[in-house]
Amino acid sequence: MVLVGHSYGGAVITEAGTLPNVAGLVYVAAFAPDAGESPGGISQELPPAAFENIAPDSDGYLWVRPEKFRESFAQDLTEDEARIMAVTQKAPLASTFGDPVSDPAWRTKPCWYQVSTQDRMIHPDNERRMAARMDPRKTIELDASHASPASQPGPVTDLIEATANDLAGR
Repeated sequence: MVLVGHSYGGAVITEAGTLPNVAGLVYVAAFAPDAGESPGGISQELPPAAFENIAPDSDGYLWVRPEKFRESFAQDLTEDEARIMAVTQKAPLASTFGDPVSDPAWRTKPCWYQVSTQDRMIHPDNERRMAARMDPRKTIELDASHASPASQPGPVTDLIEATANDLAGR
């Protein structure tokens, strides 16, 4: 099984990837914390351009301000596409960004990484740093926003397919 994580989903696959049935990990403009690190801590080290456009609600969820969504998250999508994403966004709990990773799967499992060079939600240099330290089998950089799976689905899909083929020995 190949796990693919985007954004804070990278922290999820970093922990879940230690399961024995996981063969590899693909990070798509994603957090890849090391042991003891959290996504929030990584973001504080080198804050992303749109950091101020993230707002907590009274229940502890973090939202990208809808009026700032396109410029923060999906500047390479059309206004209509970004508006749809803004009103249907699924907000994570703020505590998710403070949870440290205990056993990063990328230390023992093969991994691949896609950097979004125009990312305003995770600083591109943080993406590059996380990718470099995990020594992925392949890293690609796309001139894309944080929404690279939507704005550049072809190259993202190609990376995932290449991962599956590599792990299958094809």
